[in-house]
Amino acid sequence: MRRMTEPITASYVQEDDDWKVTVSGSGKELTGRAPGIIAARDRADQLVEKLSPPERSTVVHLLNGSALEFTAAYMTARLTLPEIEPLEVPPPANGKAKEKIDAKPPVPQGKELPKAVDEAKAPEEKAEPAKTPAKAAQTS
Repeated sequence: MRRMTEPITASYVQEDDDWKVTVSGSGKELTGRAPGIIAARDRADQLVEKLSPPERSTVVHLLNGSALEFTAAYMTARLTLPEIEPLEVPPPANGKAKEKIDAKPPVPQGKELPKAVDEAKAPEEKAEPAKTPAKAAQTS
């Protein structure tokens, strides 16, 4: 015959920044403290292990007597990102940093184009493509 397991109750109370958790079941009661509700939930699991084997325990977590209130508070804490101070970027020393950003990176030695090729290439880059009249394009 199968024995019914008695549920274990974990009750949470916030005390300033810390949380007090009281775990009770099987006629026993254990208490612990932790900073924050997430750590308090972990502490409750540790206390539950002392009361009952994990495979035979059903734990009901309560905040102000409500499992729903505990779940809402716990999930909010789990899903809320901590506030991070904005990153401070120091201003450039005397404007030279901007000049370096706008300038082209140096070409490694031995990889430069000959001056004649570089000069011939420059006008081609700036020239616009030749426009072909529509009739001339059709006859080709």
